Amino acid sequence: MSKVKKLKENDFLSISARVRVLENRLLTAERMERMIDAKDAADAAKVLGECGYPDLPEVTPSALEAMLAQAQAALFEDMGKAVGNQALLDVFRVKYDYHNAKTLVKAEALKLDRDRLLLGGGRYAPAALAEDYRREDLRSCSETFREAVGQAREVLGSSGDPQQADIILDRAYFAELTALAKASGSRFLEGYVSALIDAANLRAAVRAARLDKAGEFLRSVLASGGTVSPEDIARAKGSELNRVYKDTAFAAAAEAGAAVAVPGGGPLTDFERMCDDAVMDYLKKARMIPFGEQPVAAYLYAREAEATAIRIILTGRMAGIDGGTIRQRLRRAYC
Repeated sequence: MSKVKKLKENDFLSISARVRVLENRLLTAERMERMIDAKDAADAAKVLGECGYPDLPEVTPSALEAMLAQAQAALFEDMGKAVGNQALLDVFRVKYDYHNAKTLVKAEALKLDRDRLLLGGGRYAPAALAEDYRREDLRSCSETFREAVGQAREVLGSSGDPQQADIILDRAYFAELTALAKASGSRFLEGYVSALIDAANLRAAVRAARLDKAGEFLRSVLASGGTVSPEDIARAKGSELNRVYKDTAFAAAAEAGAAVAVPGGGPLTDFERMCDDAVMDYLKKARMIPFGEQPVAAYLYAREAEATAIRIILTGRMAGIDGGTIRQRLRRAYC
């Protein structure tokens, strides 16, 4: 892991100013509405031209994913040249590495080729990672990632239980995410990671309660590093999660989660959205900061959230889903 460096606001003067300009091209709530109300999926996709995306001659799931993958690669290439703090960038890249690890481990267990499901944007190029994985040589990867992949591979091979492999990789992901945030030297980024862990733990607790799988199972999936301790979450019943999270940014989400944290408790759509909105609210604090690492980190998250919104809207329009249902699935916009 890279050495913790002291951040200086002046190091981000130029990139902060450029980020403020780039924010004007983000997918705003108003642009989302125009996409939802457009005549068809093709017209909805045209709105993305205002956000800097290329035209989609044909609006299909594969064309959409190719466009978003290209945009993501260009984003990290651009930010990589402008931001000298690699750990800051890696906080937003590491999730793709762990997605790819899960894909490779499960594909091997099923004896299937699922390389098409690997995502770019991580620290390790998908094709190279797949080749190294099959050669059982991940020396170019971080120690945490390498060890977790080996353990997940072994557990899935011996038990045949993909959930156990996911648990191993998820715990490693949050451990590495926490270490990267600390290595970045940014307290703001550490707070962001803490919010991600709070959201993940709250989701895990609600799902475990709905499956009546609390106790040891829940303890095995909870991550350390949030504002609420795993022990407090594990001790609480599903209906008590609002009490556990009452003094946090996730109080409203926990209230919604507690209401559905029983077997057959109803849809999770509103609860899931509120968890993501709480994380977005934390990042939106960066809009009040003129320059520093905060606007850069918030912009990277905003672009990630933008890609999710584009998928929700365009896949919904392609599937003929009504506008009201699409709106229910959307998260709060950064702008």
